[in-house]
Amino acid sequence: MAKSTFSGPVVSNNGFIQAGSNNIVDITAETTLTFNDHAGRIIEVNDADGAVTLPSIKSGELGAKYTFFIGTDATDLDIKTDGTDKFVGSLTVVDDGAKKSFIPGATNDVIDMNDGTKGGKVGSYIEITALATAEYMVQGVLIGSGSVATPFADA
Repeated sequence: MAKSTFSGPVVSNNGFIQAGSNNIVDITAETTLTFNDHAGRIIEVNDADGAVTLPSIKSGELGAKYTFFIGTDATDLDIKTDGTDKFVGSLTVVDDGAKKSFIPGATNDVIDMNDGTKGGKVGSYIEITALATAEYMVQGVLIGSGSVATPFADA
């Protein structure tokens, strides 16, 4: 089906359903995401030590959501911005006995998972939304182990 663009409000009295085989995108290697191919879809990451780069935020794409599900334990997996865009929001890292939420610093543009203290075990998930110019809102739960630590970093 072709992409449709509307310039005014769209109303659906019964909602929109995003489903089907194209709604889940499997990532198995270092990837740079695009608005057209990845926004609004579930991105299953099966690359333990790769990097996924979010697209640069454009004014016409505010509100775009990128949902990540970690399908392979992430030994050194980064989800990063273009370097100009930064993160706001929070991520919670949990293990069997502890949980702690972390807020990114003003310059943080990388989420670094290590299958341990910073999370990234199978079942972890992150939702990242283009909130404003140069600002991605992040929320999610990372499954980790040990003494949990912040997954936020600078490139």
